[in-house]
Amino acid sequence: MRRANESWALKFWLLITLVVILSNFILALSTEQPRITFKEKVKSFTKVKEGAKLRHEFIFTNTGNAPLMIKRVTTSCGCTAALVSEDKIMPGKEGKISVEFDTRGYYGQVTKLVYVESNDPIEPRQVLEIQAEIEVPPSPKIELNVYNYEAGLILAGENLEVKIKVSNKGELDLQAEFNHRQAQFQVGQKTLTGAIKIGPGKTQEVIIKLPTENRSGLLREYVLIRSNDPLRSTISLFISGYIVTLEQLNELVRKYRHLIDKK
Repeated sequence: MRRANESWALKFWLLITLVVILSNFILALSTEQPRITFKEKVKSFTKVKEGAKLRHEFIFTNTGNAPLMIKRVTTSCGCTAALVSEDKIMPGKEGKISVEFDTRGYYGQVTKLVYVESNDPIEPRQVLEIQAEIEVPPSPKIELNVYNYEAGLILAGENLEVKIKVSNKGELDLQAEFNHRQAQFQVGQKTLTGAIKIGPGKTQEVIIKLPTENRSGLLREYVLIRSNDPLRSTISLFISGYIVTLEQLNELVRKYRHLIDKK
């Protein structure tokens, strides 16, 4: 008898739960509310040239029975701009999200996102996508063998020499110019006064000489390298170290002589 009562009670509560769910669903259908429905959420561009500006309009409809309010439209990066045709869309009417993507500096498969926020109670935030396969025409491509150089201890008064290798991984001649307020630049025994030219697939060693006279303590310097690489027209080489006087160096040697002798 007890089991029969428990079974009846369980069926009763299941029936009550079903009635509540159906009531809420019917209430939701009868309540006036906006709905934003896009014709498409993804736009793909294939084989576009780097530097092109891609434009597309995402069309949406208010399929609800109350005014649709577009609260905000944002993008995943500053290279993409998005504008809405109207902030308020009446039931049954269409609106547009105009998107522009500047492909300058991009290559390969790229995806940019557009976020649309509205008063749609079911989907208040919609995500749109701009996809592009970006082709880069033949060009130079700069690469360094090191981008952060740690010099360690540097004796004050002596020039710090940093040797780096600049490579051209592209298909056209690379022209690169080094800039620093105090440093000198050499290729072999020749002092650079302008840009160096590196052919496709070639590598050139450059010597950077930084003066340390009248300096002590932590050294942190940036060397700017400007080139005709369309994707990396300016890159930085970070050089760090610690400048000590001869007296400080001698003191360090005396202090740690026992460790040096052990080795």
